[in-house]
Order: sequence, then structure tokens, then C-alpha cells
Amino acid sequence: MSKGNRRQENDRANPNEEQAYDEKAYRRARARIDAMQDDQWEDGVYEDGYDDLEMDMYDAGYDGEDYYDDDIDYNASYDTMADSAAMGEYDKKRKKTKQSHAKERKRSANRQKTSTRFGTQVRQRKWADALITVVALLATIVLIIVMVLNVPIIRYEKTTGNITTTQQVSVLKYWKLWQPLVEQEGELSKASYDSTVDLNLKEDLEEDYTDGLDLDQIIEGQYTILFLGMDESGDLSDVNWIFQFDLIAGTLNILQIPRDSYMPDYASYSTAKFNSIYSSGQETGVTPIQRVVNAIEDCFCMYIDCYVKLDCEDIANIVDSIGGIPITLPEEIVYEADKVLPAGEQVLTGEQSEWFIRFRHGYDEGDIGRVKAQRIFLAAMMEKMLDMSQIELYSAMTEIYNNKWIATDLSLEQISMIADFASERLTLDYVNVFMVPGEGAYYYPGDGSAQSVYSIHKSATVDLLNGYFHPYQNEIYVDESAIVELVPEGSYLSMVYDDTQETLEDINKGDTDDGAQ
Repeated sequence: MSKGNRRQENDRANPNEEQAYDEKAYRRARARIDAMQDDQWEDGVYEDGYDDLEMDMYDAGYDGEDYYDDDIDYNASYDTMADSAAMGEYDKKRKKTKQSHAKERKRSANRQKTSTRFGTQVRQRKWADALITVVALLATIVLIIVMVLNVPIIRYEKTTGNITTTQQVSVLKYWKLWQPLVEQEGELSKASYDSTVDLNLKEDLEEDYTDGLDLDQIIEGQYTILFLGMDESGDLSDVNWIFQFDLIAGTLNILQIPRDSYMPDYASYSTAKFNSIYSSGQETGVTPIQRVVNAIEDCFCMYIDCYVKLDCEDIANIVDSIGGIPITLPEEIVYEADKVLPAGEQVLTGEQSEWFIRFRHGYDEGDIGRVKAQRIFLAAMMEKMLDMSQIELYSAMTEIYNNKWIATDLSLEQISMIADFASERLTLDYVNVFMVPGEGAYYYPGDGSAQSVYSIHKSATVDLLNGYFHPYQNEIYVDESAIVELVPEGSYLSMVYDDTQETLEDINKGDTDDGAQ
């Protein structure tokens, strides 16, 4: 069987082809070719007839390939030539048709892709619309909450001295002003200073100078906190530190006042020691903490912004709440026979910290030796707290507040601002520690007893205050201080404690004689 016949058979056997082979149509086309074998070919009639022939052949399913018939001699007649020409033209037309179909399929695929992209864009726009709706709803809720928090709906009372003031404040303002631990000692009474003359401020300060913090402070640029650590009775202050933050310079200066400092005009008559001012001082009509603050302002010409008081037993709780204090002790501490701290590196627990802070009988310098040892603890404590994250600090402060381990008139907002300042700007290099200059002496109250006290060197103390604790005030004169010297100037037996400045970094590195006796 010829190739053409085989193709015809295949076409008949495969009815699913695009076009089924139509034998009758094919025969009609051949008949028309026979009719056009005259001279009409040359006159152009054949061309028109061929166009119709082409469509007939296409309808018959002929694809223009392998058209042969074994019974015809294709090289013998004009008929063969005409037939071959017709088939050649048909092949070209068929090829164009296939190309057209391919283009149409490509266009259809592109339309499908476009439709898919359009659908994706529609879905994305729907998600975007939904997101905008949710954000708008949340923004509305936040706005309502902010408005509620800022509406003055809470009655806030504040007692300063014997005066109680009342005002309506918002929830947000109440939280900022809230002093949850002020009930025990009360609010400090602060004098009203109406001008720079009252505060003795330096004249070369810029009119609008500011430290950038919205603290309730007496002098812009500095914030001064009194810290008292009480003994086991709760009546005597064994630890007396004044922390002054220079908020513009980014430094912290600490003044240590020895507990035995001679204060005959403020302390109890029986001892005349600074540590007795809190419970049995001479000034009446004020709270115990206010009595201590007034003595400090008179003697050291420093304005106290707020206070923190800590009882002896709560030191252990606070230290344990932050996981102990890594420290290096210069020598062994024997607080009691069964309470021994070895020399060297260790982590003090809360109870061990209390032993170390209160220990003094084993030092040759007595209470001055304890003051020096407390610097070591302070340096270790500061390093531990500076290494803590803000979350850890706030967690520790929350536990302290909830358990009322301290008494303070600091508000939550003020504590937050001071903590942020310390964590962001302070390093141990910028924390300086000083002790009030003076020397040991004996005070005889007239009852036959003798009290071991610390006689302050007045001139050296004034120089120290002018140099480090009055950054924005004019210098004070010696006669402006209420300090009374038991050993007058010119009769000093020792001036070894007139210069005790150290940084906490030096102390922490062990570059100090503190604690080693």
C-alpha cells in the first residue's frame, strides 16, 4: 500500500483527528482539477478555482503531505503537474493555519496568566483592605484608651509636712505621681525657692539650661538622694550616703558621712553622733527623716530631693532578689564565730552581705574601717546592677516595692528615669566616692561617760563640697556651714582622711586600701 493510501486508512481509523478524511470531497476536488486542464490556467481562472479547491481539500482532511497514488504516473501528464501545484499551495496554507492555531493557543495562555495575576491582585487588595480596617479599629481603640488615661478622673492627695493638697489627675498622671512606699516616712518638706538668688546659682548658667529629664528637682541639672541604712533596732543609721547625680555631665558623686560624726546641735545630747539624729535628734515637730535632711542641708549646704531608707534585715532580701553580689574581699571577715567570710573572690548571699556591711570591730580604724569596706560592697553592687538588663532591674524593683523592703518618697516615674540614666550613661569610672574629712576624737557629755566620735574638719569639708557637690551653685563660705568642730583647725592630730576620693572602678579592681586593715 502506498504512503497516501496508508494515511487514508489511518485517518479512517482515527476519528478523533482534527479533520476526518472525506473520500468523496477528495474525488470532487480531483474532478475539478480535470476540468481545469484547458487554457483557462493561463488566463488566471485556475487561481480562483484553486482557492475553492483548497478549502474542499482542507474540509476533506488532507494535510498536504505524502499525496501519492500508485495508479497514476505523475510525470506523464499536465494533470500531474496541476495536482502537484495544488498540493504545494495547500501545504503552505495548512502550515499558516497551524501557525495561527499556535498563536491563538499562546494568546490563550497569556490571557490565563493575566487572569491569574488579576485574581492575585484582587486577593491582595482584599487583604490590604482588611488590614487597613483592622489597623483603623486598633488605632481607634488606642485613641480611646489614651483619652481615658488622660482625663482627670482620680482624686490625688499629697501631704508635705503638715499641708495636704488635693487635685484631680488622670490615670496616667496618677501612675507617674504614685509613691507606693512613702507612707512609712512621709513626704519631704521642701522650701520654696523663687529665684536663682535663693538657690545661690551660678550667674554664668544659660537661662534655659536643662538636663532633659522631667524630674521634680530643686536644682536643674542635678538630683540628690539621701540613703540611710538602719541598724537592727531601726533607730540608728549605720549607713549614711548622699548620692548626687549630675544629669548633664553624666556623673555620680557619693558622699559618705561617718555614723559617729560629731553633730552637737542636731544629734542626741547623750552621744552627739550623726546616727542618732533620726530617732532622737533635737529638732521637734518634724518627721525623723525630715530631721536628718534638715541637718544635712544646714551643715553641708546640699539640697536633698528625695530619700531612700533601708532596714537592716531587708538588705538580705534585696541582695537575694538580684541573685547575690559577686565580690572580692581583701581579707577574712569574722562577724561571729560561725559567720565567717573568707578572703578572695566569692558571691555574697543576702545574709552574708549584711555581715560584711555591718562588720567593724575587727578593723583597726573601727567605724572608719567599716565605711571603707562599704565602698567595696557599693562598687560590687553597682557593677552587678549596671550589668543587669532593664527588664531585670524593673523586675527586682517590682519585688522590692511589693514587699515594701524600702521606704522612699520616690515615685515610680522618678525611679524609672534615674534607672534609665544610670544604665545608659553611668560607668564605674564616672562614680566618685568621698568621705567627709575629719579625725577621731572623744566627746564628754557631762554624765561621766566618754563617747568616741568623728570630728569633722570644716574647711576641708567646705572645699570638698565646692569642688564636687555644687556643680551649678556658687561656692559656699566656711561660716555658711553649721558644722561644729570638736577638734578645732590648728589642733588637728591627723589629716589622713581629708582626701579620700576614689572611683568605683579603682575600688572594684582592688586598687585601694579599703577594707584591708
